[in-house]
Amino acid sequence: MENRDALNFLRMLILLYHQKWELQKKTVRGANGVVSSQHYLASEVGAEILRAGGNAVDAAIATSFAVSVVEPWMSGLGGGGYMQVALADKATNYKTFHFGMRSPSEIDTDYYPLAEGNFSSGDLFSWPSVLEDRNIIGFHSIGVPGQIAGVAKAHARYATMPWRELLQPAIDLAKRGLPITWSMSLRCLGAAKELKQFNASREIYLDAHDLPLQPIQGQDIPLSPLGKLPMTLERLAEAGADDFYRGDIAQTIIADLRDGGNAITATDLSEYNAQETDSLAIPYRDITVHATPHLTAGPTMARVVSLATDLVQRKGTPEASTYACWASSLEQAYNERLATMGDTIDSNGCTTHISIADKHGNLVSLTQTLLSVFGSRVTLPETGILMNNGIYWFNPLPNKPNSLAPNKGALCNMCPAIVEKNGKPYFAIGASGGRRIMPAVFQLISMIGILEMELDAAAHQPRIDVSGEGRCTVDPELGLEIRAAIEKRMPVFVGENSVFPTLYACPNIALIEPSGEFAGFTHPMTPTSATVAV
Repeated sequence: MENRDALNFLRMLILLYHQKWELQKKTVRGANGVVSSQHYLASEVGAEILRAGGNAVDAAIATSFAVSVVEPWMSGLGGGGYMQVALADKATNYKTFHFGMRSPSEIDTDYYPLAEGNFSSGDLFSWPSVLEDRNIIGFHSIGVPGQIAGVAKAHARYATMPWRELLQPAIDLAKRGLPITWSMSLRCLGAAKELKQFNASREIYLDAHDLPLQPIQGQDIPLSPLGKLPMTLERLAEAGADDFYRGDIAQTIIADLRDGGNAITATDLSEYNAQETDSLAIPYRDITVHATPHLTAGPTMARVVSLATDLVQRKGTPEASTYACWASSLEQAYNERLATMGDTIDSNGCTTHISIADKHGNLVSLTQTLLSVFGSRVTLPETGILMNNGIYWFNPLPNKPNSLAPNKGALCNMCPAIVEKNGKPYFAIGASGGRRIMPAVFQLISMIGILEMELDAAAHQPRIDVSGEGRCTVDPELGLEIRAAIEKRMPVFVGENSVFPTLYACPNIALIEPSGEFAGFTHPMTPTSATVAV
């Protein structure tokens, strides 16, 4: 059964990969704000918060919890992330919230020996394989989650609505159940072998035969119960975020983790602190890009901007010379990142991104993740929380910049950004897609902020990807002239911009027009993504 399912899955991937996709999504415009996310139900939740008088931070928190319910394999309570906030009425108005996962303080690094043969791991990174994939799948792959601490800190600093009200839409969605769509089934099929190892995950995502739940054509979208997640969200709403780290929820999490052999302690949870810092300001011609500092893709994007000195084009659709400039700048910056920051090659992670603009001129750019699709594949039975596999972020080889060690944060590829123009917040942008995030974000910032392309044109403009593979991946829609210009600088691989797999990341934007109107878009190839206007 497993071999047959795997073969069918492979055939489906081949079919998807070789199909020619020509999907379009219109730019959405509104008078009082926009919310862009990777799921239309979550975007509508954020829009309702704006309609109720909340600001962009309020809407981001509500959207964050909602997307964790309707797309839980991408991000959620058991993960972490980064949030950028731009406040239109503040003098020092560009802030970054850091809430990435950490390794347990009592982790035994000897428990992660290299597998025999020293092959590369088969999920996201090119690390050497660890015995039994202990750093990828199961309880021992779980890091200390920071998601709740991060959004709670942002709430305390800049939100205007009560915590309880911002969680209520997610609670309602969780009680209703997980929508079973074709894209969900596809995600579950790729992880079914691992999901069935953990009873709470199996009950949510698989049927009685350990196959992915499927929608039935011609009928309403079925819903799958989310275990004890609704009760956990209700407890979190009533008791507050502190309960997740120091209260009843924390005790329940620790008990479940201990039963599975994980090293996270009560102290690891109670001492976890999200951080607020100034954003990394990157001057780029007539705009300033505010990016995440430290162990993210923000510093790498700053390097790309500094290298793109031979960009001569001023306006319009990117020319062949512009793509070639972008390609060489991305290549050098990524080579430096791999050599000095300890990162390595990864592919399509399970990140999700949210971009929001409100009527006051505030912007939020929020990226959150479990790392791999379905993270550790472990759903904690007593809370219903799908947990991250943050240990996989660390290099299993010793004495490397990003080697696994106790109580340590890891380098990640998240790159939420906010662009400033004429001294005011202009647009929020970010993406999902692992190492491909930053190249996508950089190109769209360049198209909109430097080349002054219309938003709709930029959203549908074919992109390239250079992110550490020793080549440039080129959308075939870009044509022979552009390929030839890039080939003078590096090898070229022609890859379709398909629904699955995604070769060019999945960005979204929320923008404030000079007229005061708001606009946004989501990646056309993302099936469930949407911008909702207010």
